[in-house]
Amino acid sequence: MRLYLPAGAAALRTLHDGGSVTLPAFTAASEDEEIELAALDAAADGAAVVVVADVDQVDSGDDQTITLDQVVALHVDVDGTGDLAWYATQEIDVVLDLLA
Repeated sequence: MRLYLPAGAAALRTLHDGGSVTLPAFTAASEDEEIELAALDAAADGAAVVVVADVDQVDSGDDQTITLDQVVALHVDVDGTGDLAWYATQEIDVVLDLLA
């Protein structure tokens, strides 16, 4: 299942360093592109970064614990406009620099 998780620099640093983080999780009701975009937008509300992760099983409750190996992409509001730029997980150092 694909999850959209709002995160900040501290959570990204923990993921980068091999740890796990527990974050609020937003899910899309279907794989329809517009519905997935709505979940991404909901997660982005007030967040510096949205971590997109694929998990086999969703934790109970509103929060989900993930590790970097489950992350498939990072979406970042790099200029404060609300438009999200896509970054691959291999670019986590670049994203951390943007948030510094």
